[in-house]
Amino acid sequence: MAKLNINGKVRDVSVEGDTPLLWVIREQVGLTGTKYGCGIAQCGSCSVHINGELRRSCTVPLASVKATDKIVTIEGLSVKSSHPVQQAWLDLDVPQCGYCQSGQIMAAAALLKKNPQPSDKDIDEAMTNICRCGTYQRVRAGVHLAAKKLASAAPANRKTKAQA
Repeated sequence: MAKLNINGKVRDVSVEGDTPLLWVIREQVGLTGTKYGCGIAQCGSCSVHINGELRRSCTVPLASVKATDKIVTIEGLSVKSSHPVQQAWLDLDVPQCGYCQSGQIMAAAALLKKNPQPSDKDIDEAMTNICRCGTYQRVRAGVHLAAKKLASAAPANRKTKAQA
Protein backbone atom coordinates (compact mmCIF):
# COMPACT_ATOMS: atom_id res chain seq x y z
CA MET A 1 0.00 0.00 0.00
CA ALA A 2 1.31 3.43 -0.94
CA LYS A 3 -0.02 6.96 -0.61
CA LEU A 4 0.40 9.29 -3.57
CA ASN A 5 -0.43 12.96 -3.89
CA ILE A 6 -1.71 13.21 -7.47
CA ASN A 7 -3.21 16.49 -8.62
CA GLY A 8 -3.63 17.63 -5.02
CA LYS A 9 -5.56 14.55 -3.92
CA VAL A 10 -4.01 11.87 -1.73
CA ARG A 11 -4.71 8.43 -3.12
CA ASP A 12 -4.05 4.99 -1.70
CA VAL A 13 -2.75 2.45 -4.18
CA SER A 14 -1.85 -1.17 -3.71
CA VAL A 15 0.75 -2.25 -6.25
CA GLU A 16 4.29 -3.61 -6.29
CA GLY A 17 7.08 -1.08 -5.70
CA ASP A 18 8.68 -1.76 -9.07
CA THR A 19 5.50 -0.83 -10.95
CA PRO A 20 6.12 2.22 -13.14
CA LEU A 21 4.32 5.35 -11.98
CA LEU A 22 2.71 5.60 -15.43
CA TRP A 23 0.76 2.39 -14.84
CA VAL A 24 -0.24 3.44 -11.34
CA ILE A 25 -1.58 6.74 -12.71
CA ARG A 26 -3.44 5.09 -15.59
CA GLU A 27 -4.57 1.74 -14.19
CA GLN A 28 -4.90 2.28 -10.45
CA VAL A 29 -5.93 5.92 -10.32
CA GLY A 30 -7.77 6.05 -13.66
CA LEU A 31 -6.16 9.19 -15.07
CA THR A 32 -5.61 8.23 -18.69
CA GLY A 33 -4.36 11.56 -20.07
CA THR A 34 -0.81 10.44 -19.34
CA LYS A 35 0.02 8.16 -22.27
CA TYR A 36 2.21 5.12 -22.81
CA GLY A 37 4.48 5.55 -25.80
CA CYS A 38 7.79 3.73 -25.56
CA GLY A 39 8.33 2.53 -21.98
CA ILE A 40 11.98 3.67 -21.98
CA ALA A 41 11.66 7.43 -21.30
CA GLN A 42 12.47 8.39 -24.87
CA CYS A 43 9.21 9.69 -26.35
CA GLY A 44 7.81 11.83 -23.52
CA SER A 45 4.14 10.81 -23.91
CA CYS A 46 4.11 9.86 -20.23
CA SER A 47 5.48 13.18 -18.95
CA VAL A 48 4.24 14.40 -15.57
CA HIS A 49 5.53 16.88 -13.01
CA ILE A 50 6.92 15.54 -9.74
CA ASN A 51 7.60 18.32 -7.26
CA GLY A 52 7.60 20.76 -10.16
CA GLU A 53 10.15 18.82 -12.22
CA LEU A 54 9.33 17.20 -15.54
CA ARG A 55 9.64 13.40 -15.31
CA ARG A 56 8.86 10.58 -17.69
CA SER A 57 6.63 8.40 -15.56
CA CYS A 58 7.18 5.18 -17.52
CA THR A 59 10.58 4.72 -15.85
CA VAL A 60 9.77 6.03 -12.37
CA PRO A 61 9.23 3.05 -10.07
CA LEU A 62 6.47 3.55 -7.52
CA ALA A 63 8.92 2.76 -4.71
CA SER A 64 10.92 5.91 -5.56
CA VAL A 65 7.91 8.19 -5.04
CA LYS A 66 7.29 9.47 -1.52
CA ALA A 67 3.88 10.26 -0.05
CA THR A 68 5.00 13.90 0.26
CA ASP A 69 5.89 14.17 -3.44
CA LYS A 70 3.45 16.25 -5.48
CA ILE A 71 2.59 14.59 -8.78
CA VAL A 72 0.77 16.62 -11.42
CA THR A 73 -0.67 14.99 -14.53
CA ILE A 74 -2.26 16.68 -17.54
CA GLU A 75 -5.62 16.43 -15.76
CA GLY A 76 -4.24 18.43 -12.83
CA LEU A 77 -2.35 21.08 -14.76
CA SER A 78 -5.32 23.47 -14.60
CA VAL A 79 -9.01 23.71 -14.05
CA LYS A 80 -10.98 23.43 -17.31
CA SER A 81 -7.83 23.47 -19.49
CA SER A 82 -7.17 27.09 -18.54
CA HIS A 83 -3.37 26.89 -18.32
CA PRO A 84 -1.75 29.29 -20.85
CA VAL A 85 -0.02 26.36 -22.58
CA GLN A 86 -3.33 24.53 -23.00
CA GLN A 87 -4.96 27.72 -24.28
CA ALA A 88 -2.10 28.32 -26.75
CA TRP A 89 -2.42 24.73 -28.00
CA LEU A 90 -6.12 25.33 -28.63
CA ASP A 91 -5.58 28.75 -30.22
CA LEU A 92 -3.01 27.38 -32.67
CA ASP A 93 -4.53 23.93 -33.18
CA VAL A 94 -1.12 22.45 -32.30
CA PRO A 95 -1.95 18.72 -32.23
CA GLN A 96 -2.49 16.62 -35.28
CA CYS A 97 -3.34 13.16 -33.96
CA GLY A 98 -2.96 14.41 -30.38
CA TYR A 99 -1.48 11.27 -28.82
CA CYS A 100 1.74 12.90 -27.63
CA GLN A 101 0.22 16.25 -26.78
CA SER A 102 -0.43 15.75 -23.06
CA GLY A 103 3.28 15.04 -22.68
CA GLN A 104 4.15 17.97 -24.94
CA ILE A 105 1.96 20.29 -22.86
CA MET A 106 3.51 19.08 -19.60
CA ALA A 107 7.00 19.61 -21.04
CA ALA A 108 6.09 23.10 -22.29
CA ALA A 109 4.61 24.06 -18.91
CA ALA A 110 7.79 22.89 -17.15
CA LEU A 111 9.96 24.82 -19.60
CA LEU A 112 7.99 28.05 -19.16
CA LYS A 113 8.11 27.74 -15.39
CA LYS A 114 11.92 27.71 -15.55
CA ASN A 115 12.31 30.02 -18.55
CA PRO A 116 9.32 32.30 -19.12
CA GLN A 117 10.73 33.80 -22.35
CA PRO A 118 12.50 30.95 -24.17
CA SER A 119 14.24 31.37 -27.51
CA ASP A 120 13.71 28.92 -30.37
CA LYS A 121 16.97 27.25 -29.31
CA ASP A 122 15.76 26.96 -25.69
CA ILE A 123 12.52 25.39 -26.87
CA ASP A 124 14.27 22.96 -29.21
CA GLU A 125 16.62 21.87 -26.41
CA ALA A 126 13.88 21.49 -23.79
CA MET A 127 11.11 19.97 -25.90
CA THR A 128 12.55 16.53 -26.50
CA ASN A 129 9.21 14.76 -26.75
CA ILE A 130 8.69 12.78 -29.94
CA CYS A 131 5.75 13.65 -32.18
CA ARG A 132 5.05 11.04 -34.81
CA CYS A 133 3.00 13.54 -36.82
CA GLY A 134 5.86 16.05 -36.83
CA THR A 135 4.03 19.07 -35.36
CA TYR A 136 7.28 20.49 -33.98
CA GLN A 137 6.86 23.90 -35.64
CA ARG A 138 3.36 24.24 -34.16
CA VAL A 139 4.66 23.08 -30.76
CA ARG A 140 7.35 25.78 -30.90
CA ALA A 141 4.75 28.39 -31.91
CA GLY A 142 2.52 27.19 -29.07
CA VAL A 143 5.30 27.63 -26.52
CA HIS A 144 5.95 31.16 -27.75
CA LEU A 145 2.24 32.03 -27.60
CA ALA A 146 1.94 30.53 -24.11
CA ALA A 147 4.94 32.63 -23.02
CA LYS A 148 3.15 35.75 -24.28
CA LYS A 149 -0.03 34.73 -22.45
CA LEU A 150 1.93 34.19 -19.23
CA ALA A 151 3.71 37.53 -19.61
CA SER A 152 0.46 39.42 -20.19
CA ALA A 153 -1.18 37.71 -17.19
CA ALA A 154 1.80 38.30 -14.89
CA PRO A 155 1.06 41.94 -13.95
CA ALA A 156 -2.45 40.97 -12.86
CA ASN A 157 -0.98 38.31 -10.55
CA ARG A 158 1.59 40.59 -8.91
CA LYS A 159 0.79 42.45 -5.73
CA THR A 160 1.61 46.10 -5.51
CA LYS A 161 3.54 47.38 -2.48
CA ALA A 162 0.29 48.72 -1.08
CA GLN A 163 -1.39 45.31 -1.35
CA ALA A 164 1.52 43.37 0.19
